[in-house]
Amino acid sequence: MKKSNTGYYIKEGVSSIFTHGFMSFASVAITVACLVIMGSFSLLAMNVNSIVADFEDENVVIAFVDKAYSQENGGEALKSSVLSVEHVTSAEFISKEEAYQSFVGKYDDTMQFDDLDSDILRDRYAVYMDDVANITDVQVGLSRIPGIAEIKANLNVAQGFVTARNIISVVSLSLVVVLIIVSLFIMSNTVKLTTIDRKDEIAIMRMVGATNSFIRWPFLLQGFILGLLGALLAYLVQWGLYELLTNIILSDYSVSFISLVPFATVALPLLLIFLIIGLCVGVGGSTMAIKNYLKV
Repeated sequence: MKKSNTGYYIKEGVSSIFTHGFMSFASVAITVACLVIMGSFSLLAMNVNSIVADFEDENVVIAFVDKAYSQENGGEALKSSVLSVEHVTSAEFISKEEAYQSFVGKYDDTMQFDDLDSDILRDRYAVYMDDVANITDVQVGLSRIPGIAEIKANLNVAQGFVTARNIISVVSLSLVVVLIIVSLFIMSNTVKLTTIDRKDEIAIMRMVGATNSFIRWPFLLQGFILGLLGALLAYLVQWGLYELLTNIILSDYSVSFISLVPFATVALPLLLIFLIIGLCVGVGGSTMAIKNYLKV
């Protein structure tokens, strides 16, 4: 872009926006709507993944050691076998004495347990895995270890979180693709209206020797401005909606167990993604619209 022509490009690009004000508004509005929907589902998927990760930290598989094995070999002798199970990342041995103290410590009145001792419990392992989706495989692997008498795992809860995560991920990806196509279509039609009004002018400019780039730049700037405006507005709307939802969840005790990822941690990446998509839609839509009019 030559410096001497920059003013002309900007003037023509901006004036085209106001010439077709309604379609320009529609393009920005559609871009905002599409980006907010995409952003909302992406943030939802991110938060579900975060909840699943927290659940993985809390949802350990408990492997109880057979009492006879503990008496003969000691419960800790199984640790290497437990760690060798596929998808197991770590395992913590908990003796029956430690389990007893942990159980009693949950109650204020410990005198009610004076007649009990740790022999009523069994040694156990708290087993952690790489992904809660592998909880069934871990359970099966642990059950094959001689000396492991029983395994306790919250399969239904784990599978529910995994299913929710997979569904939301697929829906998010599908929406991103569909909404980008819709945005490109709207943006292309907006710029196309400008090119239809100016097709005679474009033809004359071509015949007198104007280059394709000289004709194209005002339309690209128009798309660039509309895409940029849509991306920035979408970011502000997304920010406001996310903070509103966060405040609602924090004030509602019935769902207070849900912990949302702070917006500050995703603010910059989200802004960059919105800008990239918005500008690609704006410039891409303009390129699609002007392509056929650059032929004599």
